[in-house]
Amino acid sequence: MSKSIGSIALERRVDALFARYTAPGSPGAVVAVMQGGEVVLSKGYGLASIELGVPITPATRFRIASVSKQFTVSAALMLAAEGKLDLKAAPHKYLRELAPLPVTIDQMMRNCSGLPDFLELLRLGGHGLDKPARPEDLYAACVRNRHLNFTPNSRFLYSNTNFLLLGLIVERLSKMKLGDFLAERIFKPLGMSSTMLAASVDTVIPGLATGYLGDAKNGFRRAAHAYPQGGEGGLTSSVEDLLIWSRHFDQPTLQPKNLPAQLAAVSPLTGKHTNKYRRGVQADDLRGLTTIGHGGLWPGFRTEFLRVPEAGLTVVVIANLGSIDPWRQARAIATLALENNKKLKAAPAPITEAEIKPLAGTWFNAQEPSMFELAWQNGEATVTQNGLPFVLGRRADGWLAAERGSFEFAMKPGAKGTVRVDLGAGRVMTFAKLGRRKAVPAALAGTYVSADSGAIWQAERKGDAWEMIVSGPLIAGGAPWMVQGIDDDTVEVASPAGSWISVTQLAHIVRDRKGKITALEVSTGRIKKMRFERED
Repeated sequence: MSKSIGSIALERRVDALFARYTAPGSPGAVVAVMQGGEVVLSKGYGLASIELGVPITPATRFRIASVSKQFTVSAALMLAAEGKLDLKAAPHKYLRELAPLPVTIDQMMRNCSGLPDFLELLRLGGHGLDKPARPEDLYAACVRNRHLNFTPNSRFLYSNTNFLLLGLIVERLSKMKLGDFLAERIFKPLGMSSTMLAASVDTVIPGLATGYLGDAKNGFRRAAHAYPQGGEGGLTSSVEDLLIWSRHFDQPTLQPKNLPAQLAAVSPLTGKHTNKYRRGVQADDLRGLTTIGHGGLWPGFRTEFLRVPEAGLTVVVIANLGSIDPWRQARAIATLALENNKKLKAAPAPITEAEIKPLAGTWFNAQEPSMFELAWQNGEATVTQNGLPFVLGRRADGWLAAERGSFEFAMKPGAKGTVRVDLGAGRVMTFAKLGRRKAVPAALAGTYVSADSGAIWQAERKGDAWEMIVSGPLIAGGAPWMVQGIDDDTVEVASPAGSWISVTQLAHIVRDRKGKITALEVSTGRIKKMRFERED
């Protein structure tokens, strides 16, 4: 196959981006670039299996995690086009076990339903991805919940629950397993022969890469996970198949023919606020050019599916190493491919250490509640929130914003030693720097129960320290969670470090008129103000 000079030059520049992963014994990634309907690059870097010395190739399969969501939504939209599914109906209409909450199918597709993430619901009870669970356990977490994070359609908040339920609705209406429906209606007609829904963790998948954690300096280890997956993230695929899917956006053949347009259709939030999340895909901006796509994250696997429609460009990066950043790599590759595009604007000035140094520290807003730490780390402005770090970049309007779009966060200096933080949907709040932390109130000791998650928290004082003994529907025992005070009405509860991630949550202390503690309202990244009632 002959190559143009442009594609040869692009390949060499991409080679440089991934050179470190071609070292002996390293996992890596696969990259594919399609422009104007032509594949200009499709290449693997590193090993699909360190143990067996198998290299990554364009045919290697990976777990693509949340990139699966657009396929689940597509299946639901197909049923809607056939008159079998009402997008304005509540999920309770089709899954009668669910609570009759005022949520619509369309709001679920757009991540503005307010339904808490089932992964977070189970985690509040001490469970995690490394511990065995059954599909019925995940659904039971959704059925148990009666809580909404906010009024539906009032804001965006990412939740895997939306797409797990969508997949189950497709199964109920089609009387087929979701994987079979997707294969019959999407994968086989398009020729996506390397794509399948692997719901069970022990499914045999030919050519599947092994997922790894760690890095070359500290060593690599296999990533453990024991959760079954469905419509929220169960697909395995290859870069070649994802390019076929991208081509369908430009030249649709499946019914209904307007399926790609429905996925990308805009719908404002209440108050006409913008929701960048469309239906299973997210719109964003790359230096003045509109993008549409999605990322995926699972222990040992990271994916970025990026389209720049007006430039006819698609970039796909899939890694089998958790420390690789496909989001950033895909955008770097897209910028290289578009460097002669006149619509590509100049990159905003980089954030400097001098800007961040006066703002470094811990910032808190009790009303939300929300807390984050800002620091200059590894040459970048880094925010740590709910225990998870993310990098800031400068937006065109000057705000310093989270690079990734699975949550909303942008900040700038405020008046009199404060910072202003935009949390989306018009919610711009003032944060103050946290001074000396208050002690945990002695009256916190006791047991707190969440009906919505099934979690039981027991707060105990151990000498000068406090800890939370956590149990839930799937697990009892385990290492205690550490508790620290923040102010008179808020404590921070940190789960122990796990094999993948460790997170924190804030608990607002609720008191009656006499000042007695009656409940905790717990907020995490994807659960807001869930009530834990105190048991005497």
